[in-house]
Amino acid sequence: MPELILLRHGESQWNLENRFTGWVDQPLSPRGEAEARAAGEKLRGRKIDKLYMSVLVRATETARLALEAADLGPIPTERDAALNERKYGDITGMNKDEARQRFGADQVKLWRRSYDVRPPGGESLADTAARVLPYWEAKILPDVRAGKNVLVVAHGNSLRALVMHLDGLTPEQVVELEIPTGVPLLYEMTRDGTVVTKRYL
Repeated sequence: MPELILLRHGESQWNLENRFTGWVDQPLSPRGEAEARAAGEKLRGRKIDKLYMSVLVRATETARLALEAADLGPIPTERDAALNERKYGDITGMNKDEARQRFGADQVKLWRRSYDVRPPGGESLADTAARVLPYWEAKILPDVRAGKNVLVVAHGNSLRALVMHLDGLTPEQVVELEIPTGVPLLYEMTRDGTVVTKRYL
């Protein structure tokens, strides 16, 4: 039964500083590097046939450290901006607590967690899904259907969009969905792409 493993990058420097990061390249924090290695330990002994990841350094470094820790050799890899984090527009780089003080906690929660509300100049989760899901259908799902085990290393919101699709969540339900950093999420799937089981490793 094919396995799909989703992994949000380890904590980045701007995660540590509680900033909206979006498409800004930020390195992993020391904790993020440790999270990536710990994720790799949980992947040890698993067969991974293909790796997909965003083009942002916090995802590519997480993948490198995790695969190194898992002792998994070179794996066919594809990087694509379709898997990048959502764009936060005018609030990129802003501390989340400062944003709450400036715009109000309810507004910031809408920008962070809702399905179709965009931050000024940025993307909503719906916008993010509009690039993630076609990429899933065109690239990743065909590998699952071919019986391959696939690892996807990406970001909180690009993975929220994918989990929303896989789990059949409504826009109301996705508001409460959190994807932790550095913890592999394993889906066992049938070859037609139906989810059989789901669990964090």
